[in-house]
Amino acid sequence: MSQFSINRVTIVGRLTQDVDLRSLPSGRSVCDLRIACNSSRKDAEGNITERPNYFDVSVYGAIAESVARYLHKGSRVGIDGRLEWREWETAEQQRRQAVSIAADVVQFLDGPTDRARGGRDGEELDDGEERELVGVGADGLDIGF
Repeated sequence: MSQFSINRVTIVGRLTQDVDLRSLPSGRSVCDLRIACNSSRKDAEGNITERPNYFDVSVYGAIAESVARYLHKGSRVGIDGRLEWREWETAEQQRRQAVSIAADVVQFLDGPTDRARGGRDGEELDDGEERELVGVGADGLDIGF
């Protein structure tokens, strides 16, 4: 048996809905995202078909606040994080389980013009400045390339 394990996930896709920022009872910010990523496959006749895959992603702290401010439905993002498994019981006493991604880094992949508009149909930033914000790391600092 291995002495170590690796739990890393990297995906690139588009948000399937607008971001909703909320606070946990501890006061920490959290955003739950759903990201669509296409995969290509060759069918029996040799034709290439694309099929969407959907992933649930949780983003916490300062990253969540930046995501809520700059991203919206359709935004292209890169996510680096880890898989988290959870289980719960429904009101009908049925056991449920799910796997989602806890994001450590969120990269904003749309152009700076889209982000400078606030990312939401022409909404301006509060201070009116144009910014280059490429991504946000786990420490809450902006990451530029």
